[in-house]
Amino acid sequence: MRAALPTPTEIAELADILTVELTTIGRRSGRPARIEIWWFYIEKRFVITGTPRPRDWFANIGSHPGVIIHANGADYAAVGRVINDEVFRRRVLTDPVTSWYRSRADLAEMIGCSPMVEIDFSSGLS
Repeated sequence: MRAALPTPTEIAELADILTVELTTIGRRSGRPARIEIWWFYIEKRFVITGTPRPRDWFANIGSHPGVIIHANGADYAAVGRVINDEVFRRRVLTDPVTSWYRSRADLAEMIGCSPMVEIDFSSGLS
């Protein structure tokens, strides 16, 4: 996968988008897998999360953290990092922008079991 790192202006534009496309590398196949997904900009961090259940994108990032974010007609190299910090996970899952998730599962279960990664553009892999 070839992609560029976003400029500060592009980071600001990305922060205003709710839906992006994410390419991960399959943990078993080794092939690129591209999906449309929600993400959130919370406390100056890009976060992807979901309700508690297995997710291929999450497992793929666990095996191959280099990802590509596709948005605004561009491809951006990034690294996906699993978020285990319970305090930050709680802040993400109680933030107003993630309110939809709270109607789908118990908050304590989500904090403990939801897939959650930070998309870090500072050291993107391509």
